[in-house]
Amino acid sequence: MKFKLAAALTGFAMFTGLGPAQAEGDLNIYNWGDYTSPELIAKFEKQHSVKVTITDYDSNDTAIAKVRAGGHGFDIAVPSANYVPIWIKEGLLLESRPDQMENFKNMDPRWTDVPFDPGRRYTVPWQWGTNGIIVNTKFYKGDPNTSAIFLDPPEELKGKINVVPEMGEVMHLAIAYVGGEPCTADKEVLTKVRDKLATAKSNWISMDYANPDKYAKEDIAAGVNWNGWSFRARLLNSNLVYGFPKEGFPIFMDNVVILKDANNVENAKLFQDFIMDPENAAMISAFARYNNGIKGSEKFMPEDMKTAPEVNIPEDVIAHGSFTPTCPPEVTEIYTKIWTELMK
Repeated sequence: MKFKLAAALTGFAMFTGLGPAQAEGDLNIYNWGDYTSPELIAKFEKQHSVKVTITDYDSNDTAIAKVRAGGHGFDIAVPSANYVPIWIKEGLLLESRPDQMENFKNMDPRWTDVPFDPGRRYTVPWQWGTNGIIVNTKFYKGDPNTSAIFLDPPEELKGKINVVPEMGEVMHLAIAYVGGEPCTADKEVLTKVRDKLATAKSNWISMDYANPDKYAKEDIAAGVNWNGWSFRARLLNSNLVYGFPKEGFPIFMDNVVILKDANNVENAKLFQDFIMDPENAAMISAFARYNNGIKGSEKFMPEDMKTAPEVNIPEDVIAHGSFTPTCPPEVTEIYTKIWTELMK
């Protein structure tokens, strides 16, 4: 199943749901590291008299494992689109009905009815973007728009490459590179992927969630990275460019959900509605440097985001991208075996 961005347009309905914006107490958010705007949180705390605590995680697998274990104390999490159906199926989420909230009318029509949460009964968009290639042109002046940068790297980049340890997205890139489709169970394709990754790893310096500073300081010359982080890195070092692999690349959307065992449900619902306000959604984008899913937020965006090549993606380029689908359990098991071997 491919959910092409260009095909995501649907109509939307106007709903109301939340009452007056009054609250007090706590809200515990479990989110990706370096992904939450302090300005946004300060505004929410002041507006609703709520004390917000943020705990970071570094991968979808880490997040869901923590929540499955229970006793976490979190109210909100921010899983990626391909993980949302798993959270729903396992009964980890509250059906909070964002589609009935006051600010749902602001959601971009492209995102009001999505395969991972039809009708938006559980989720609100946080950010969406791509996972592609970042290259420092001081070290390499060739085409950055290919996964060959990390799978068949040129001599100039060997030993200077970082790959984010995110199984679904790296597997997506590798499968596309050898000519397969996301979630394939084709043994021939997956053998090629396994061998290609194993061979390529000897040319990498790390598998890490490398922050923009590491690229800016040129500790790393190239890697697999998200477009928003790559944008932030380029603002620190103009030699950095971001590439969209022509073989195919993953599109992601991270989404705010309320956990079934949340202690502060009403405050969590207020937060979901709060981030569907265009000005508030723009705060998220201004900090993390990704697009959000809220129409009208553009006018509140920083000027440099309006022309940034990392986030303003031409239609002919986005055509090479697709959402990483939620793979069947038996396929995920195969991918996990490949990934576990790679991480040794």
